[in-house]
Amino acid sequence: MLTSLDIRDMLIIDRLELALSPGLNVLTGETGAGKSILLDALGFVLGWRGRAELVREGAEQGEVVAEFDLAPGHPAFAVLDEAGLPTEDSLIIRRVNAKDGRKTAWVNDRRVSGEVLRQLSDTLVELHGQHDDRGLLNPRGHRQLLDAFGDLDDLVARSRVAWRDLQGARAALIEAEARLAEVREEEDFLRHSVAEMDKVSPEVGEDAVLDTRRRLMQVAEKIREDVVKARDALGGAGAEGTMRDAASWLAGAAVEAEGTLDDAIAALDRALEELGLAEQGVTRALDRLAFDASELEQVEERLFAIRGLSRKHSLQPDDLPQFGNELRARLSTLDEGASDLKGFRQAVSDAAGAYDDAADALGAARARAAEALDKAMAKELPPLKMERASFSTEITQDDDGPEGRDRVAFTVATNPGAPAGQLNKIASGGELSRFLLALKVCLTAEAEGLTMIFDEIDRGVGGATADAVGRRLEDLAAGSQVLVVTHSPQVAARAAHHWRVEKKVAAGVTQSQVVVLSESDRIDELARMLAGDTVTQEARAAAKALLDA
Repeated sequence: MLTSLDIRDMLIIDRLELALSPGLNVLTGETGAGKSILLDALGFVLGWRGRAELVREGAEQGEVVAEFDLAPGHPAFAVLDEAGLPTEDSLIIRRVNAKDGRKTAWVNDRRVSGEVLRQLSDTLVELHGQHDDRGLLNPRGHRQLLDAFGDLDDLVARSRVAWRDLQGARAALIEAEARLAEVREEEDFLRHSVAEMDKVSPEVGEDAVLDTRRRLMQVAEKIREDVVKARDALGGAGAEGTMRDAASWLAGAAVEAEGTLDDAIAALDRALEELGLAEQGVTRALDRLAFDASELEQVEERLFAIRGLSRKHSLQPDDLPQFGNELRARLSTLDEGASDLKGFRQAVSDAAGAYDDAADALGAARARAAEALDKAMAKELPPLKMERASFSTEITQDDDGPEGRDRVAFTVATNPGAPAGQLNKIASGGELSRFLLALKVCLTAEAEGLTMIFDEIDRGVGGATADAVGRRLEDLAAGSQVLVVTHSPQVAARAAHHWRVEKKVAAGVTQSQVVVLSESDRIDELARMLAGDTVTQEARAAAKALLDA
């Protein structure tokens, strides 16, 4: 609920503080007094689009502060939480318009963006008037209004989930079909390449091993003769035999050498041990150098095959095994693609069935809600002197979407037999006002804590009809807050709180101000609205009668 509105240096308002209360709040005043300026200021602080130039002439900036009292569970709390803003029972919105056009907003002393401001305003205030395209006159919002009237949030949520699942299943199928189509374009290449890979079956590190083996075999014949000679020179017929003979001779002489040969014998033993190791290494080398011509041919052929694959696919030889696995996986995708697509298509079919069930259930619930709304409107129109008019909620087939497949439109006919059409195209100004009021009464019958603003919704009606409008506004304000800008004394008489907007000129400067009216002041104001510039006792008596009615 809007509890206060503080305006400074906006248009022709110098300083204005307005305290509002629950129930029906009425603003009256002569044409041009500045009633619309109050709505402009409220729209400005709430982030609505409005006039470009708002700052009062001569001021550096204009400022509007709006304070709201939030009941527990109010939708504004969710917006505050999501934006990381302080959540308190009292919500204070402050917005400044600099002279150069810059606009800055704060919520509970935290600076916020225009988007956050608009999200908050959608939960705080509803504005209705003959030219309001944000609410009841906009057919694009009729489906949401019907859903809210029928309390269909759960069914709408179920439809959204089913739609999301269906879209996800369709996307997965499209992706799988695209992958399969891509693989099919290279089927011949894949099958040929996998066959080549399987035939060669290269291993990581194999190229280096084969290359070393080939080079060794290529030089084996050249070096083998020298290695054999070296082995013979080291063996028993060569150095080893000579050294063993020398060791035997020294061992015999050492008995009488008094230890002088011990170091020489020890060194000779070490030399024999190292010589043995050298002989073993040479023997092993000869074993590795032993090959036949067919082995060299086989190594060269395999090395050629591996390096041929490497050049063909522009890869290092050690990368071929992994590449082969990737080719096999892609070929497997092709071979298993038909089976996979069957699963994806079944998933789409299942999701489509679930969506159909959710959309059908939502459509049936909307049909029931539409019937209930039409009946409610049929009861609301006669008290507003529209006994001959009719209201109908039309539901037609629409494209599938997250919120079902129904298109909803509120249509009216002002006289029996007349064709039905959209609200703003069929009804005249006064009729439109009453249709909007009746519709709002029906749509908010169970709601509490709302702040609704009606901008001259009683325009074009008078007498008993205006009185009926006033009484319906009074009923609508029960349990909520309604702010009405009106020129109708019958409507103003139903107010729980009444203000008069006045325009005065002081020192050549025009200013607008708002005056709280006492009971006697209200009689004078209603008399002025009834009689015009000259207020008579008869007008005052009529005004008092309106208040007492």
